[in-house]
Amino acid sequence: MKLVMVISIIMCIIVVLVTALVTSKAYSVKHTIDPMPTDDNENHPSKENKIS
Repeated sequence: MKLVMVISIIMCIIVVLVTALVTSKAYSVKHTIDPMPTDDNENHPSKENKIS
């Protein structure tokens, strides 16, 4: 019974450490936002391509 408890505690510690590592790595990534599209006719589908 003690062996099962020790293995469970070790697994919990590993999961917490991996979670902390992945979270810190995710915060170090620089996230960017795409610019807003311009209001051209290029972004709108032509009338021939519309499905009715």
